[in-house]
Amino acid sequence: MVRSAETRAANAAMTGDLAALTALVRADQAPRVRAVAVARITRIAPRRAAAPVWRVAATDPAPEVRRRAAEVAPALGASVSCRALVDLLADDNPWVAEAAAFALGAHPRPTATAGAALIAAATTHPDPLVREAAVAALGAQGDPASLPAVLHACDDKPAIRRRAVLALAAFDGPEVEARLRLALDDKDWQVRQAAETLLTGQPA
Repeated sequence: MVRSAETRAANAAMTGDLAALTALVRADQAPRVRAVAVARITRIAPRRAAAPVWRVAATDPAPEVRRRAAEVAPALGASVSCRALVDLLADDNPWVAEAAAFALGAHPRPTATAGAALIAAATTHPDPLVREAAVAALGAQGDPASLPAVLHACDDKPAIRRRAVLALAAFDGPEVEARLRLALDDKDWQVRQAAETLLTGQPA
């Protein structure tokens, strides 16, 4: 069974047959095959053809398929709705939620609802990986309304603090500069280095 699934996944990765790939996403018994197929169809199909198949994968019962759908979502641009990505951000599986956060950060048409969901994830999500991804997404979008959440993240775990400091590059104002200067004395050397890079204008 495992070998058969691996073979079908390998075949799915090679094939350019959109109908066959769509059938795999919708009905193959192995989550790995469905995940490979949605990634492949996203790469090779026109967005108008790939988007409906992507939506099927985004609601797949297997978390590895939903995660793969979130990971490839940026390739579809605005053909993937922010609403669908917000639903994935709320997924019970943290790996799915993390991938969805990054996808929202790359979305070309972010909505207010998406911004609010990222702010909530950055400040309250129980999994630090999701908080980190959400902070990165807020920095990528650079919405001034999200600055308080990014500043809040500057007091989180080291990896999140570093990500938050880097995200501050998208914002301006005395509050931002003051927080960067405070980060120069952070216990974590990567946080200090990120703050110094931004304050001196040197490339990271």
